[in-house]
Amino acid sequence: MAGKKRKILIIDDVHPVLSDKLSEAGYDCDYMPDNTKTETENVIGNYFGLVVRSRFAIDKSIIDKAGELKFIGRLGSGLENIDTGFAYKKGIKCINSPEGNKDAVGEHALGILLALSNNLCRADREVRQGIWKRKENRGNEIQGRTVGIIGYGNTGSAFAKKLQGFEVDMIAYDKYKNGYGNDLVRECSMKEIFQKTDILSLHIPLTEETLFLVNDKYLKNFSRNIILINTSRGKIVKTDDLVKNLASGRVSGAALDVLEYESSSFEDLHKSDKLPEAYKYLASSDKVVLTPHIAGLTYESNKKLAEVLADKIIREYSRCNPK
Repeated sequence: MAGKKRKILIIDDVHPVLSDKLSEAGYDCDYMPDNTKTETENVIGNYFGLVVRSRFAIDKSIIDKAGELKFIGRLGSGLENIDTGFAYKKGIKCINSPEGNKDAVGEHALGILLALSNNLCRADREVRQGIWKRKENRGNEIQGRTVGIIGYGNTGSAFAKKLQGFEVDMIAYDKYKNGYGNDLVRECSMKEIFQKTDILSLHIPLTEETLFLVNDKYLKNFSRNIILINTSRGKIVKTDDLVKNLASGRVSGAALDVLEYESSSFEDLHKSDKLPEAYKYLASSDKVVLTPHIAGLTYESNKKLAEVLADKIIREYSRCNPK
């Protein structure tokens, strides 16, 4: 490849700053956001790098054909739509950019919590219909509550920062980190999370370990009735068990940006003639706020994700990139 620009294939809709920065660093970027999986397989052998978001899975069938590929870059945090184990075996590095949308996720988590606590969705819907109910839409303040944060990485810490000024007690548990306690949040054990949490917010990746982590057994560990916020991945929460605990009152409310029933591309719900009864319960309940996996999808984060990923690629590979 000496004397030739290294080629990067971009197969998702991304902010143009990504191509601009990479081109300035000496890369040749091909922007093909409408490429199908088959079309990508047919051309991937020509590329040094691949940039994706979530349109389809980057599996063995693609990676096997990527003889020159050195990295797969993902706009976002999770890498579950990439067969990372197989990629690493092939010497392909997987790079993500969770720093780019951490503030968007933090703001969204706070927003859906406030919407749920103050009945904003129901009240808005009723007023638009000429219904004026005040007592029935009385809300609950979060001041004085204990917020338990599971996973204190980019989005968990961003959520804690957004909660500044609300006068809540913040505690956090992260199985893979320690020493992160500060003026905002106190590091604690899961036992304390179970004992003291009023509002639980999930900020963890989807792995074999976290798949359906939040199930009936998990929820029964809490000493208090909790509000659940999930802006991470849908399959971390077992929906049937969440509905069971919403019905019993053990979970007093749920603010969900992600659902178990999302397709693997995260772009829509699984297409079927009949969605599960548990989903219908969530959709009809005033104790639930739902959004379509948009927590990290602001206009600002769209650019920041691209900038972060481009900078990581340039730092990692441009030392020996021929211009």
